[in-house]
Amino acid sequence: MDYYCFEISISAPIREIALAFLAELPFDSFEETDTGLNAYLPASESLEDVESRLSEIGGQLAFRFRRRFIPAKNWNAVWESNFQPIQIAGFCVVRASFHPPVPEVAHEVIIDPQMAFGTGHHATTYLMMEQMSKEAFSGATVLDFGCGTGILAILAEKLGAAIIDAVDIEAPAYENTIANAALNGVSHIRAYHGSLKEAPETRYQFILANINRNVILNSLQTLYDRLAPGGVLLASGILFADERLVIERAVDTGLSLSQKARKEEWCCLRFSR
Repeated sequence: MDYYCFEISISAPIREIALAFLAELPFDSFEETDTGLNAYLPASESLEDVESRLSEIGGQLAFRFRRRFIPAKNWNAVWESNFQPIQIAGFCVVRASFHPPVPEVAHEVIIDPQMAFGTGHHATTYLMMEQMSKEAFSGATVLDFGCGTGILAILAEKLGAAIIDAVDIEAPAYENTIANAALNGVSHIRAYHGSLKEAPETRYQFILANINRNVILNSLQTLYDRLAPGGVLLASGILFADERLVIERAVDTGLSLSQKARKEEWCCLRFSR
């Protein structure tokens, strides 16, 4: 997929406020920089609408931005040149196939992202994996909603999950999940290309939703319906500024908040049914 990267120059004190506004726009992800933020927009989105709204927000918060185009063919080179193994204590390490094994951890996840997102380096993925280390996945049914590289689905199987369904609306993510599952020697992951409705009509014991605020809010009722009684929803891709909104909507749906964690400007919320 092609992307536009919006390089936003903004002072640190108002960065979190800006993120709250930017989360309303169809950006896929954000990255903090020394001078502000980088916001990544799929090229399929309306560039004119986003730039118009950015200009309005920039006028209110006094920031400047510039846009650059990132062709899909560049992603492989970008991640390979920057991808270093990431380790979560003695629990897990995420590495590429060209990195040497790390025998001192309980679980290794090997990821070659290609055109999909999710290597554990982003705070939201790190938070999800950290929370997964505290859960009992043995024999469980799991849905990875917005699976990206398949990193969370793969970790769920390594933690003992019996059935893992992984779904993503992006074809490269679907294809990469299949490839990374094979790379890790796991065999219980069933990947689906499309929206949430493409996943089987199953009541899951765990749903892993590391996407973004808007998708989670729009999917809460369906996610609730897909959870088995006593099931757990782990949700991330949520800015700390949006935490209260997501919690309130989830509680209105019938979910109960049982835990929350934060890393940088992002949070991970644990709900149960």
